[in-house]
Amino acid sequence: MPFTPLCPSCRQPTEIRRFAASTGGTLELDLCFACQGMWFDPQENTRLAPAAVLELFELLHQHRGDAHHPLADRLRCPRCSQALAKGYDVAQGGRYVTYRCAARHGRFSTFGSFMVEKGFVRHLSTMEIEALAERVGTINCTSCGGTVDIRHDHACPYCRSALSLLDPQAVDKALARHGSAARQTAPTDAASPDALADALVALERNRAREERARQRERLEGTRSDEFDLLTAGIEMVWSLLRR
Repeated sequence: MPFTPLCPSCRQPTEIRRFAASTGGTLELDLCFACQGMWFDPQENTRLAPAAVLELFELLHQHRGDAHHPLADRLRCPRCSQALAKGYDVAQGGRYVTYRCAARHGRFSTFGSFMVEKGFVRHLSTMEIEALAERVGTINCTSCGGTVDIRHDHACPYCRSALSLLDPQAVDKALARHGSAARQTAPTDAASPDALADALVALERNRAREERARQRERLEGTRSDEFDLLTAGIEMVWSLLRR
């Protein structure tokens, strides 16, 4: 029987997806959409081709309405089941959280941390944060997923990462650094803080409305008032990439 890795957090079987490698050929990533995380074997996180990143965007967009689990307090390596060590790395996109296996079997990253690592985000300016704070109370940190009350905190209180946004301009710059993009997009004019906040809120409200409708159909009846900055950013990027 083929080996199916378990998610380090929820311990459910992951989805194994094949992506193009920057060095040629392909590589396989273990994805858990419920936990919004992925497992990288050694060096895999540095070998993903730009075209594969666009494919990953599409997958994240397709699963934007999935129910999301908070990460477990104790994450385990899918190869040896040892506890993963939580740590921090710094890249051009800022500070992000990662979980490593002490036996060097690989690392686990949330979707948000991976985007920070690859530079597909940019930091929100003070004016943008203030404009967003007028419209929403709390957001989810792009790096660690923690809840941030942006009316009082302008950085994540859990991992101290700056508040970041996945947006088309940051993606264009990152793809230019990593290599030729699989698809070319027209440059967008910089939006004002108020216009950006309005766009993000509209995108997230539409997603939340769709999710609540699905929940009602399943007779769950639960809802969340947290603003998912990563999901809204993915929606914004994908609305441009699909043109």
